Amino acid sequence: MTKIKAAIVGYGNIGHYVLDALKEAPDFEIAGVVRRSTANTPAELAPYKVTTDIDELGKVDVAILCTPTREVEKYAAEYLAKGINTVDSYDIHSSIAELRRNLDAIAKANGTKAIISAGWDPGSDSIVRALMQAAAPKGITYTNFGPGMSMGHTVCVKSKPGVKNALSMTIPLGTGIHRRMVYVELEDGAKLEDVAAAVKADPYFASDETHVMAVASVDEVKDMGHGVHMVRKGVSGCTQNQRFEFNMSINNPALTAQILVGTARAAMRQAPGAYTMIEIPVIDLLYGDREELVKHLV
Repeated sequence: MTKIKAAIVGYGNIGHYVLDALKEAPDFEIAGVVRRSTANTPAELAPYKVTTDIDELGKVDVAILCTPTREVEKYAAEYLAKGINTVDSYDIHSSIAELRRNLDAIAKANGTKAIISAGWDPGSDSIVRALMQAAAPKGITYTNFGPGMSMGHTVCVKSKPGVKNALSMTIPLGTGIHRRMVYVELEDGAKLEDVAAAVKADPYFASDETHVMAVASVDEVKDMGHGVHMVRKGVSGCTQNQRFEFNMSINNPALTAQILVGTARAAMRQAPGAYTMIEIPVIDLLYGDREELVKHLV
């Protein structure tokens, strides 16, 4: 079996768990890790090549982007143009269609594939929402996140001036409405009111009730657990009152990483272009013989 050579780009919370998932995947080989700096490399990366330039890793089939969301397009565009397939967990819902259009043109021009927004929401939850809508075309779906840590929102807060460390917790209020509880360690001289204003003005937070609080130590309140509860009530044909629910409780970065590895596998099976997860066959995410998967899962 020819293994898929995968590079991990970025080694924060998600990158760490992507390494774990790749080590457990029999059809992958870890080509190496791309980081901003090779200084202070964690001990678990000793068996792998760590570099600041993906070109130094040799042949790479797919780059798994574990960068902050707002850096995804830059890296994806660069790697797709180099002939490297990409997957990412871009999570700004309102910009996904635009990102897909932009990367689709680059991928098709270079014979490469990109699967975008491939975490759990957007990502695997998107597939569940699509299935619910197929089962009841008329209706409303409510997606309730948490309670738990949002990685994208947390990274966003950490980027604000005056913030030393941060945690953003998502609290579900029901019917798809959420409260954001933001905990920040402030840099010396920083003012909480300035940080709070910057956070609340950001598109990540602008549409939700947001509370920003200063704490002495973010680590004392940090928990990477998260979850989702989705409900759809709708109409199948002319029959009213069809109701579907989906629940899960998860470690946020671990699930994101596992989905990314599955989509890295799926990327190798698509035609050139950019895709979201609802556009690719679910079976393409899975390792194993296709006939056996059909026997087992259908």
